[in-house]
Amino acid sequence: MTKSKDARVTTASACTICTCKGTGDKSTGISRYTTRKNRRNTPTRLESKKFCVCCHKHTYHKELKR
Repeated sequence: MTKSKDARVTTASACTICTCKGTGDKSTGISRYTTRKNRRNTPTRLESKKFCVCCHKHTYHKELKR
């Protein structure tokens, strides 16, 4: 059985461009990725450049709040 205070946690990251779109724009959805990070080594939120399927280009994806 795993401990609840495990050092490695699964986090989700969402596209910053898709989440900033207003309701007037035609948004096809929000691009999300999942990754695992070590809570002790990286206590801050992750930000990485990944391909967004909705925007059809490489954008920054930020870690979502839990």
